[in-house]
Amino acid sequence: MVEHMVIFKFGPETTEEQISECVRRARTLRDDIKGIIDLAAGSNFSDRSQGFQVGLTVRFEDKRALSNYTPHPKHQEFVAFTMEIGRKDIIVVDFEL
Repeated sequence: MVEHMVIFKFGPETTEEQISECVRRARTLRDDIKGIIDLAAGSNFSDRSQGFQVGLTVRFEDKRALSNYTPHPKHQEFVAFTMEIGRKDIIVVDFEL
């Protein structure tokens, strides 16, 4: 199995409603993309976050499922949405379990 973790930082123009919509859209990826075992997404509440506002973890069957996820049209729609609402930075970590 492979764990894929992403944290997102948005600009000051990004609204709480847009962040909530980002989380909602992220959660739908599990239903749309083959190879996902588990997915969790949420808005950050920690004051230790260095300004990152959304966290996403996706557990995949294997590395091939992760490599199929990146170009998947539903994932690309989600990435485009994060850019539209003002994404400024992300941190990505992938590791085998």
